[in-house]
Amino acid sequence: MSMPSGTELLLIFGIVILLFGAKKIPDLAKGIGQGIRNFKKEMKEEESVATTTPTEAPKQVDATASTTVEAPKTTTQA
Repeated sequence: MSMPSGTELLLIFGIVILLFGAKKIPDLAKGIGQGIRNFKKEMKEEESVATTTPTEAPKQVDATASTTVEAPKTTTQA
């Protein structure tokens, strides 16, 4: 499957204008641009938080701690 030619692109563009209207297309483009900007901003914030926050050392389990083990409960069938 190849890329659409010039007349196919014009046809697609015309259909998009008919579906959304000429007034809605700039609003859609503005919304997409804001979404991309917000995504990039959040990625930068996430990256800066990850580099400034030290990672926690894994917790070690105390091997000397005593644990109680209960016997399995049995049921009687009638």
